[in-house]
Amino acid sequence: MIPTNAPALAPLIFLFAALIIPLAAFKVRRLAWVLAIAAAAAAAAVSVWNIFRVLESGTFHYRFGGWPPPLGIEYVLDPLSAFITAVINLTALVVLVHSHLTVAAELPERKHVPYYALVMLMMSGFNGIVLTGDFFNLYVFLEIASLALYGLIAVGDRKSPVAAFRYLVIGMVGGGFYLLGVGFLYINSGSLNMADLKAILPAVGAGPEIIVALCFMVLGFGIKMALFPLHGWLPDAYTYAPTATSSLMAPIGTKIGAYGLLRVLFFVFGVNFVTRTVPLAQVVSWLAAAGILYGSIMAMAQDELKRMLAFSSIAQVGYIGLGIGLANSLGLLGAVLHVLNHGLMKACLFLVAGNFRLRLGHSRIRALDSGARRRMPWTSAAFTLAALSMIGLPPTVGFFSKWYLALGTIRNRSWVFLAVILASSLLNAVYFFRVIERLYLRPALRDNEGREAEGRTEAAPSMLLPTLVLAASLIVIGLLNAVIVNGLLVRFLPPGLEIVFP
Repeated sequence: MIPTNAPALAPLIFLFAALIIPLAAFKVRRLAWVLAIAAAAAAAAVSVWNIFRVLESGTFHYRFGGWPPPLGIEYVLDPLSAFITAVINLTALVVLVHSHLTVAAELPERKHVPYYALVMLMMSGFNGIVLTGDFFNLYVFLEIASLALYGLIAVGDRKSPVAAFRYLVIGMVGGGFYLLGVGFLYINSGSLNMADLKAILPAVGAGPEIIVALCFMVLGFGIKMALFPLHGWLPDAYTYAPTATSSLMAPIGTKIGAYGLLRVLFFVFGVNFVTRTVPLAQVVSWLAAAGILYGSIMAMAQDELKRMLAFSSIAQVGYIGLGIGLANSLGLLGAVLHVLNHGLMKACLFLVAGNFRLRLGHSRIRALDSGARRRMPWTSAAFTLAALSMIGLPPTVGFFSKWYLALGTIRNRSWVFLAVILASSLLNAVYFFRVIERLYLRPALRDNEGREAEGRTEAAPSMLLPTLVLAASLIVIGLLNAVIVNGLLVRFLPPGLEIVFP
């Protein structure tokens, strides 16, 4: 029974946890965190098992109620969806382990239970988006995840409700554009099943309605993934949301939009349609390149660590968008690999920001000095390793996804995009080394008697261990990148794409 239903298990586990947490933790509020951890661990285990199942048996289709599509809804477990669900669920598990003390410090106790229930609901929506093979069902899960995320942002500091409201307005516009595109597709094809549409669209042709539908869907996913210039909701949302929310949104939230964009462009409409008939891939690549430079430059101007990481995320989303827009095998491999790599890097960096906030009382860059590094040596080391990975130094994970992206630009002879990748790495070095310089070289502040603050205030084990696990994974996954690419990612490449490897 479990192997047969495996594609549906991960979203159902999170949905069940979202329903049971308010009931089970009504008296003992600490139980909410425990149940959230248990659900995330179970979903992560199922997701990892699904990867091996796909590698062994190929793509698996699960039909709800036994109804065949297009009448029924199906989940599709293929190499791409199996990989993305494993990435988001494993990342969520590590972040949730870290979240216990930050949630306790940043939120009133009465909000703990609904907070973790909303996290479970959000994760159920994210998993459903990745696994569904139906466009309208994707919209339903998109709204479920978005509604939960609005609440998770709004419970932060005093500016978070405004950030949540801005995201609500922009997110509703994005969802509306996507739904309009789905409507146009249904009117002209009579189906919402992705596999059916893939077969029907060549016969329908590139009529105005189909082109408008595709443009609307790309616009909707562009807003959800914060593709420049559709990123306006992101900086404030990442900055003012609770640490646990930022640590989930940054590595997971925008990647779901990127997954949707990738799935629509190449697995439904096809490579030739989006590169020749309607060259939307080129539009995405130029917007992504502009976002890489914009996010990197804006990150240099920030004094708050979380806000710097927020603008950095706009640039990192640009890398993924650039790989998608290149529309060749190397670019797409770099984009999907960067979903994993950026998830690990940015989760680690936001956990570091949470450690600083809880122990030092702030995460302001100007207030950091060598005294903070001596008081929190392991957290500072984790930040340094994640920063070097963001810059793209080997053998960290950040190098290898940029390497594939660079090869993809060379393959297309897109020298401007290659220059953007190289320039962004230099810009990354500027704003990350600014923090590293303060942690390791700036003299510590002293009191009136010339003494530094005494005592080590390193993060608690429940916070430090997840941070160090993510930091170590930046090296381990980097060394194993060839295994991941050759063993799994090459199997997701869409048909019609010339397979070229370095």
